[in-house]
Amino acid sequence: MSKEEYTISLKDAGIHPTPGRVEIWKTINEKMHEAFSLSDLENVLLDMDKSTLFRALSLFAEAHLLHPIDDGSGCQKYCVCHCKDKNHHHGHVHITCTKCHRTWCLEDEEIPKVPVPDNFEILEAEYVIKGICPNCLNEK
Repeated sequence: MSKEEYTISLKDAGIHPTPGRVEIWKTINEKMHEAFSLSDLENVLLDMDKSTLFRALSLFAEAHLLHPIDDGSGCQKYCVCHCKDKNHHHGHVHITCTKCHRTWCLEDEEIPKVPVPDNFEILEAEYVIKGICPNCLNEK
């Protein structure tokens, strides 16, 4: 995608596309191929300060361009949201390696439906599978 297309996608999400936000959104889409943290993004965008990156991540998540993931690592991670319904309260399954702490989206696997008590409104659901990835298994 071109910078213009990233600019348009931010506008479509109701976000004012400043040059910094466009650069961050472009970088996320082009270089972050799995779940990533603020630190991961900092390591790619060396010229941007942490507070700018954090504010952009928060804004993108609020606009449903990203979805936050609590994978149990103690570090907030994000994935680009590819869901067609941006107002969804469901999601897809994530898998995380307990050794290297990398997390991947299993976008084709929806979170299983779980019966909840009547009159209980579900706001969000997370489903994280934990294990050891093939790379870490091969290091043994």
